[in-house]
Amino acid sequence: MKNTNDLTRRDWLAGAAAVACGGFPHGLLAAPATQTKPKSVAAVLTIYNIKSHSDVLLGKILEGWQQDGGPGPALKLASLYVDQFPDSDVSRKMAAKYNVPMFDSIEKAVTVGRSNIPVDGVISIGEHGDYPVNNKGQKLYPRRRFFKEITDTFAKYDRVVPVFSDKHLGPEWLDAKWMYDRAQKMKIPFMAGSSLPVSFRKPKITVPMGCEIEAAVGIGYDGLDIYGFHALESLQCLVERRRGAESGVKWVQYLEGAAVWKAVDDGTVPKSVFDAALAVVPKLSSADVRADRDAALFLFKYNDGFLGAQFMLQSVNRTSVALKLKGQQKPIATQFEERPVPYHPHFAYLLKGIERMIHTGRPSYPVERTLLTSGILDRALTSKIQGGKKLMTPELSISYQPVDYPHAPLPKLSSDPAGR
Repeated sequence: MKNTNDLTRRDWLAGAAAVACGGFPHGLLAAPATQTKPKSVAAVLTIYNIKSHSDVLLGKILEGWQQDGGPGPALKLASLYVDQFPDSDVSRKMAAKYNVPMFDSIEKAVTVGRSNIPVDGVISIGEHGDYPVNNKGQKLYPRRRFFKEITDTFAKYDRVVPVFSDKHLGPEWLDAKWMYDRAQKMKIPFMAGSSLPVSFRKPKITVPMGCEIEAAVGIGYDGLDIYGFHALESLQCLVERRRGAESGVKWVQYLEGAAVWKAVDDGTVPKSVFDAALAVVPKLSSADVRADRDAALFLFKYNDGFLGAQFMLQSVNRTSVALKLKGQQKPIATQFEERPVPYHPHFAYLLKGIERMIHTGRPSYPVERTLLTSGILDRALTSKIQGGKKLMTPELSISYQPVDYPHAPLPKLSSDPAGR
């Protein structure tokens, strides 16, 4: 039996020449090697606006990888449930254009209005929209409610299909853990997470599976919850490759103000590794990064003793990670690119992972990574409202075996930023 990860890597490598030549990687993002007939998916969404997560994922199913009418994934959108309809909504227009039925309940969307479950998978996108924010700054998207109604439908009609839930689980820890536990209990093939672990990286770095990592520093930007999750997933997708990983996190602490830079100056965070991460992200000004009044740091100790350090800076506008590998004199660092053109292609690589799961019935990479990063983020924000208290986190003793799943290759850019 062929290993699905080998198939994935071969798919990526097969399109490398197309990417290097400057075109968007249609060959790279071909249908799964083992199955070309489209599989059907139901979509459960908060909103569907232009450039929303719904648009840059579902739009690629409807209109091709570049959302220009060209080739797309081997997926077919069978139904839609949309929770909110702001003035900028395009769900009705897109549904009418592509003859996709819309339903007023999640159960009806998953069953496509029938008395069984005819779809091959469900994509749940609980991102964007008008939802409350709690005292930790977490926007309370209805991800748990969506997942509950999807899985209640599975139980009612006695059929389980793969589910992808966009971004972090929860976002509150109790909801994240509930979602994971229910998927485990019902044996649902389940994926979640950010697009950044599978996005473009600049420059290219090599982090072998099972290598010895001596230190790691991540740099993120913007909102602590909304972008802190992207930053943590970027860090985790690299540090999980260390020897013996992953067994979870022992404690989490939030630092801000002078305490952030004290952690660098006293050697808690290796300055050379921080400097390497900072060097590969674009800055918003030439001012000293220490003048960033809103700088924050998530510190967390893994169960194996490894220290995680995730900076959130408002003086940069991208995400990076630097690592010190044993036996290498200097740290290595890379920026996780959010390439906006042609039409947010980094989401195409996330969709490729979803497509593979729906075709194979197996997650392309472990959902436990997202469960762990969701927990780290929730605990960091809890530490923040408790004045930076170090929180012991036995609930984050989450073990999993990482897989060597590839990320998007880096095109050779011309004067055209799309690389076309």
